[in-house]
Amino acid sequence: MAKRDYYEVLGVSKDATTDEIKKAYRKLARRYHPDANPGDQNAEAKFKEINEAYVVLCDPEKRASYDRFGHADTNGQGFGGFGGFGEGFGEFGGIGDIFDMFFGGGGRRRTGPEKGSDIRTDMEISLKDAAFGLEREIKVPRVETCGTCGGSRAAAGSKPQTCPTCGGTGQVQYSQSTPFGRIVQTRTCDRCHGAGKIIDKPCPTCRGTGQVRKTRNIKINVPPGVDNGSRLRLAGEGEAGVRGGPPGDLYVYIHVKPHRIFQREGDDLICEIPVSFTQAALGDELEVPTLDGKARLKIPEGTQSGTVFRMKGKGIPHINGYGQGDQHVRVKVVTPVKLNDRQKELLREFSRIENERQHGSSDKSFFEKMKDAFMG
Repeated sequence: MAKRDYYEVLGVSKDATTDEIKKAYRKLARRYHPDANPGDQNAEAKFKEINEAYVVLCDPEKRASYDRFGHADTNGQGFGGFGGFGEGFGEFGGIGDIFDMFFGGGGRRRTGPEKGSDIRTDMEISLKDAAFGLEREIKVPRVETCGTCGGSRAAAGSKPQTCPTCGGTGQVQYSQSTPFGRIVQTRTCDRCHGAGKIIDKPCPTCRGTGQVRKTRNIKINVPPGVDNGSRLRLAGEGEAGVRGGPPGDLYVYIHVKPHRIFQREGDDLICEIPVSFTQAALGDELEVPTLDGKARLKIPEGTQSGTVFRMKGKGIPHINGYGQGDQHVRVKVVTPVKLNDRQKELLREFSRIENERQHGSSDKSFFEKMKDAFMG
């Protein structure tokens, strides 16, 4: 089977910087490392492929040669050599994992405390809740430490025993002759599977895993001013840690539902209010909706359609400080329809008076100005 392009393996572009390559490698290595995927041969193969790509692309000379000749270098030997291993491997097990990549080892399993996994959940709220905040209980399924055995994995009256094969380290070492000399490798203990302890009588509740899955009701306090895409972190509300490690965190992603009246721009609100021709012409005091009730807004006579009025402090509170946004009200003058005879008569009279006023004025009307512009 042909090898995949190294840039494709790491998910970076061909002009990626060294830092971008290192960042992509670390992310993928954490995901496919044998410690995180015990017994998963597919993950192990991907981990080897990722390491091989990183070895080449993090070395300027090898990368230049790869960019020019592909998977076979100028000497026809490929890129399978040991040179170039360095930064990026320390947090994944060191030199033992490097040789494992070539000799098929399973990698070293961590035996100390490990932090539990983080959890993500999504919450949909209204625009009003986003503005003023709310408190809500949500159900979160998560892995917790077994309450029966306290995470020891052993049944009541018994306790874990130190593994006689690895002596409690969770690892065994053996040597192997290679073309480079005699190499000492470290592998996960087959008997205790890296735990360092063996359980003669497993806990019946968790079946010897030390953890159980439960659904918990967790209270979420959404602060005023959150926006669509805001993320809330609840420390320690994630999944239980391993071997006495701390629990992970719970991340709540906020989704704000669209509002039928208001549009949000930052911390400001925008709405459109219809007014009649007479209200716009004569002026009026309007009752307009806000997120916390109704408010009065005075519009002056002669207001034109599209005019925007600002209502200070009627917007969204600033989430990271004091103060509040504003509400902007756009006026839309509505043309009347289905007039009765009396209304039509009054409008005709208004039109006649308006025409007389324009003809008697020294200023040209709009239509006269347009006629002059086109006729020259």
